[in-house]
Amino acid sequence: MHVIIDLCVIPVGVGISTSKYVAACERILTDAGLKTHLHAYGTNVEGEWDAVFAAVKRCHEVVHEMGAPRIATTLRVGTRTDRLQTMDDKVRSVQQKLT
Repeated sequence: MHVIIDLCVIPVGVGISTSKYVAACERILTDAGLKTHLHAYGTNVEGEWDAVFAAVKRCHEVVHEMGAPRIATTLRVGTRTDRLQTMDDKVRSVQQKLT
């Protein structure tokens, strides 16, 4: 099943800056062959369900390995059964309505 998620992994107990943890997760998602779009408060990710959620699990494993004693993750998940829709399709649909 194709899925699009909005992922925000928040390491707790590591100080104020979290960019190195975000970068580690971005590498994991990219290495998994997933399409991503980094934004100011998270990352949109698309791919097959099992690959996406395996990568999310790996993000948690790596961030813990990096020293984060706790992680709070927010996740929004979208799937469709009527047709395949990509992140680009969703954005393009809105942009067309703005012109």
